Amino acid sequence: MAAILLVGFALLTLWPAYNLALVAFSARDAATAGRRRRRDAIAPNGNEPLTFWIVVPALNEERVVGRTVAAALALAGPEGTRTRVLVVDDGSDDGTPDVLAAIDHPGLTVLRRDFPNARKGKGEALNAAFRAIRDLSLAGGEDPERVAVGVIDGDGRGSGNLLVEVSRLMRDPEVGAVQVRVRIHNRNRVLGAVQDLEFAAIANASQLLRDAAGTVGLGGNGQFARLASLMRLGDAPWSHCLVEDLELGLRMHLGGERIRYTSLAHVKQQGLVDVRRLVRQRTRWAQGNLQCVAYVPRLIASRRIRNHALLEMLYYLLAPWLNAFGTATVLGLWAYALWRLVPGHGDPFVIHSWPELGEVVAFWAVGMTAPGLAWAAVHRIQLRDETSLTLLKAALAYPFFLILGLVATWRAIGRQISRRQAWAKTERLAEEPAAA
Repeated sequence: MAAILLVGFALLTLWPAYNLALVAFSARDAATAGRRRRRDAIAPNGNEPLTFWIVVPALNEERVVGRTVAAALALAGPEGTRTRVLVVDDGSDDGTPDVLAAIDHPGLTVLRRDFPNARKGKGEALNAAFRAIRDLSLAGGEDPERVAVGVIDGDGRGSGNLLVEVSRLMRDPEVGAVQVRVRIHNRNRVLGAVQDLEFAAIANASQLLRDAAGTVGLGGNGQFARLASLMRLGDAPWSHCLVEDLELGLRMHLGGERIRYTSLAHVKQQGLVDVRRLVRQRTRWAQGNLQCVAYVPRLIASRRIRNHALLEMLYYLLAPWLNAFGTATVLGLWAYALWRLVPGHGDPFVIHSWPELGEVVAFWAVGMTAPGLAWAAVHRIQLRDETSLTLLKAALAYPFFLILGLVATWRAIGRQISRRQAWAKTERLAEEPAAA
């Protein structure tokens, strides 16, 4: 039983210890939130953006894009700034063009992409938006250092203080990009609640830790970058990678840009409440992560990335794959031990009796369940916008959610080996139309 117990003890010590470190960073962030909000009143210093462009990539988003655009147009930055919204209609063949045509607002620009340029991935759509914003800004005599380009997905809703918080962080001229907190708005079902626990509590704390280390990663929703920083990456700052946001963050770090994270503002998005679609989404993310492992040699060779930051980046890129192979090894060990417990299959291996097996299973169950319960408590204390019962359900479902992630990782490895890159777009859930 020594080997399995050793792994069990690791789960009950190393993993919870890592989670406790994240909880500590999250608690410190919550304790200083008021002080940072008061700093929002500091007078502009000439580095913060004067123009905020919010890019909404849209491919067959008729169910949600009306509300998203209306919410984006309603966002306001600090006094003296302006907000503009650019929707990239990436060859939609549903009612998306009609929904967009019905929105009459001087701050809205619609960029329609048709065949053969359309439907080449979100990265290409964002690159087209970047080039359009760059050309408009330069033609208007704007300083690219004072133009911010944000991304809010077709189902996204930004918090009212979103642009104010981005502006606050971009007062530092070394900051080239800002990532904000991500929330899930359809939390009425367990899968949605688990994803909000993942994004709003766990990923939030992880990003706070990375912010302290100088290794913040960009997400697909709620990322903001200086136009000048994007221009330094050429005509196509976003890549063809399946997780274009992860690669953009890596390219910016390699270029010496500083990326900050804030938990004081957020973007809400739809969670996936269908297991099959959720696994498909996480498989795409995992495959994109695998593709970005190609950046490891460049990260190691870079003189702009400090040693502690390098280690954190390498861990972030490699941990999913180490976890996948480590889990396969442990499962193989378990399967062999169970096989040897069956009469006629030789002497017991590691586990010597069925009662002992029950003790080991209970031991592991505690180790897998405890972190989710801790994060549910953090979510409840810090955010106070979800019931304790819903969070308890999410915490108990969290271990199974992690198993789905491992399944997605192995599917991603299979797809990458077989060189399958094509992906169908995730269908949105229907929402109420935007208010007039």
